[in-house]
Formats: sequence, C-alpha cells, structure tokens
Amino acid sequence: MQAIRDEVVPGESWEFDSSVTDAFDDMLSRSIPQYEVMRRACYDLACHYVQRSSDVVDIGCSRGEAIAALTDKFGAQCRFIGLDVSEPMLEAARERFTGLRRTGVVDIRHHDLRQGLPEVKASVILSVLTIQFTPIEYRLRLLKSIYDGLLPGGALILVEKVLGATADLDAEMVNIYYSLKADNGYTQEQIERKRLSLEGVLVPVTARWNEELLQMSGFREVDCFWRWMNFAGWIAVK
Repeated sequence: MQAIRDEVVPGESWEFDSSVTDAFDDMLSRSIPQYEVMRRACYDLACHYVQRSSDVVDIGCSRGEAIAALTDKFGAQCRFIGLDVSEPMLEAARERFTGLRRTGVVDIRHHDLRQGLPEVKASVILSVLTIQFTPIEYRLRLLKSIYDGLLPGGALILVEKVLGATADLDAEMVNIYYSLKADNGYTQEQIERKRLSLEGVLVPVTARWNEELLQMSGFREVDCFWRWMNFAGWIAVK
C-alpha cells in the first residue's frame, strides 16, 4: 500500500506538501466518507449552473480533478480558474492543464483566501473542503467576496467538515468517522497523529453556522445537498 502523508510526527502541523500531492487521490478516497458520491453531486450541480462565457472557479483546486471533469464537458465555453496555496498542488495542476492553459481556457493561480476572492465573473464557484482551513475571522469576508464574484443566478457549491450541534453529538459522529477510517486501513496511531497535526489548521464550525454565514453573505437560496455525520455540502444561489 502506498505510504500516505497522514503519518506525521507528533507536534508537526499538517501541510499540503509534495508527499500529500503524490498520494492525494488515495488519501481522499480513504479519508472522506462517500467521497465519490459527494464529488458526483458537486459535478452535477455545477453542470446545472454553468453559464456560457463565464468563469468557473475551483477554490482549493489541488491537482485539478474538478476542473478536468468540467473542461471535458464544457471545453472552451468558459474560463476555468483554479486557486490554491500549495505550490506542489499548483505545480501538478499546471502540468496537467499545460495545453488548456496555453489557450487560456484554464488559469491556475496561487491565491491566499484571507485576501478574499480575486475579481471574477463566475457562474459557478466550487469550494470542496477548503474554507475550513481559512481562519474563522476571515470567513464572512471571504464568502461575501465569493457572492460578489458570482453572476446573477450563479451558485457556490460548498463542502466542509462540520461540528455536531452539541458536544455529545459531535463526539459520537467523530468516533463513527474514526471507525470508518480504521475500516479503510488506517491504524489508531495514524488517526491520532493526523488529528493532532490538524489542530488549529482545520477549524470546523457547525452546519448551522455555515448556513448563517452564507445567508449573511447575501445568498438568496441555501440548501444542504449532502451530509454524512461531520461532513456537509451546500448549494448557495445568488
């Protein structure tokens, strides 16, 4: 079995470095419950809201899986923008889309979300398990900039790890999640080291708080399209 970056040493914070990039697809399929189901739902929703001659933005694009699927369907009808802060991820995405970048169909950029979203005219903005890594004090401003970057009728597709509504419910859901990871081949030591490495790096909030932030940002329609224990996905329409 391929070695994965989850094997961090105690005291080391999680980073999306080259070792994560190399094992990213395997890590996601083993770490995120119903991963393929969730990604298909994101793709189907995105396809519904894409408008011709608009931008389609993937926040936290990593290796470019979402962009690849959408460019296969829409080609040069849109401009696809991938944003990330991990240089190894950006390098992998740039290499993947060498031809489409040359023609201007795909644009892969380094971007810090604490600065808000860059200026775009987007029909679809994807953020799958990304905003959870942005400090809480920046999230409302970021979501407002996402709202401003959408065309009328455009949609944000947001997936986040979330806290349970109460401490007891959260603890139970986390325990079930860790059992799933164990079933997928992780040892208890790996699970604990990953948990420690993410402390203060990945900061989830409750599902209700996420929904309130979306509504405060101006979205007129917000609904949950997917939920598994302490993971949730929303569609928010401008």
